[in-house]
Amino acid sequence: MAAHTWQKSSFSGDAANCVYVEAAPDGVIKIRESEEPDTIVTTTPNRLRALLLGVKAGEFDHLAR
Repeated sequence: MAAHTWQKSSFSGDAANCVYVEAAPDGVIKIRESEEPDTIVTTTPNRLRALLLGVKAGEFDHLAR
């Protein structure tokens, strides 16, 4: 089994407040957070791209207030 290569968001801050992303060899994008490292959300590159475009456009700003 291959080791995970998680990338931590530079905006996450300290070790208790981290979001990690990994591009798996099979093309699946995996997302997890430091509080629940065994809970992994999977998605596709196209779906992640749509989410990121929405985040950049401010569509989800109301959730972070």
